[in-house]
Amino acid sequence: MDQGSLSGVRVVEVGVFMAAPFAGMQLADLGADVVKVEPPGRGDPARQVGPYLQGEGSAFVRLNRNKRSVAVDLKHPDGKAVLTRLLATADVFLQNLRPGAMDALGFDYESVRAVNPRLVYVSLSGWGQDGPRASLPGLDVMAQARAGLMSITGEPDGPPAKVGVPLCDLTCGLYAALAAVAALRSRDHSGAGQHVDVSLFESAVSMGIWEAGRYFATGEVGGRLGSAHQSTAPYQAFATADGWVTFGAVTPRTWVAACAVLGLGELADDPRLADAYQRQLLRSELTPVIQRATRGWQTDELVRALEKAGVPCAPIADYAEVFTDDHLGERHYYWDAPHPTLGAVRQLGSPMRMSATPPVRGRAGPSLGADSREVLREAGFAMSEIERLEAAGAVRCDGPDREGRSE
Repeated sequence: MDQGSLSGVRVVEVGVFMAAPFAGMQLADLGADVVKVEPPGRGDPARQVGPYLQGEGSAFVRLNRNKRSVAVDLKHPDGKAVLTRLLATADVFLQNLRPGAMDALGFDYESVRAVNPRLVYVSLSGWGQDGPRASLPGLDVMAQARAGLMSITGEPDGPPAKVGVPLCDLTCGLYAALAAVAALRSRDHSGAGQHVDVSLFESAVSMGIWEAGRYFATGEVGGRLGSAHQSTAPYQAFATADGWVTFGAVTPRTWVAACAVLGLGELADDPRLADAYQRQLLRSELTPVIQRATRGWQTDELVRALEKAGVPCAPIADYAEVFTDDHLGERHYYWDAPHPTLGAVRQLGSPMRMSATPPVRGRAGPSLGADSREVLREAGFAMSEIERLEAAGAVRCDGPDREGRSE
């Protein structure tokens, strides 16, 4: 596997579905050796989320790329001993079981720290490790709801809507990965690890920058504005003759330029509309006028005209267009990861472009238990021990051993 900036860092992940696996993927992309510990049998429940590629969850083999899978029964005494051995030499532990679940298994932070005081222990959850909601289940949509995101998403006269992607899961994962790297940096100086507590809820609330600016300054509570900006205009989507275009004419220069492209010079001359914030206050009058003008354009023609005039703009693309985008193609954003049974699996690229230590482009997400033997041998287990653990049901070994033998 290619080397990355986190080469030499060992991560143990007990992650399910999205947040912790997404954090683990970020660290794996940066070169960390991420060992994904899953229960024998079905593994991470994300494996059972379709569509399927020869029985493998299509999203799973993308979300868990560059990782190794070890199947361990953490309820089995021998399985607990396996995880303890793995954590003893790990640098980072990622887990997003419900608060208290790892404690019940005997892997609370204090117990793990006694085994490895240098370990960075990262807990991801819906609501945090303490507080009145800590024990409640917390999924992405619930975090979006309680964090206010759904109250400002959707059309003004429509119902609340969630963001189309699991934004809270993904943002929580990004914060967790960033915190893990920061804690490793702190360990370089102190020699000691620490516990990191990251929640979907607080990750979501942290994104309410504009809403906090308004509420803490004026006491006003924002509402649903469709695609429009909270504080400036025009900055939203407008219908064209054949689709939709977004543009933001928020500076004096881009406002005048947009008006010229759309044949709305009278708006550029109106002193009431000279300031973007004032235009936002008059949005109900302004938007229909701009909308009538944009409906006379084909999307591609309007985008070209606005781009030529220097107005930030973009068409609204569907994912078929995104996944075949020429710009991304020229930048080699998408790549194919090898998988032993699926062949080449197309991957989303990492947005972290680093000149000296670029993100790793290794392999697709592993089959359940594909790396059990290899990882356990690295942890010091003899083959006879591994065979005993497998016979006892404490581990599942589906991949080749170090000598290359496979089942």
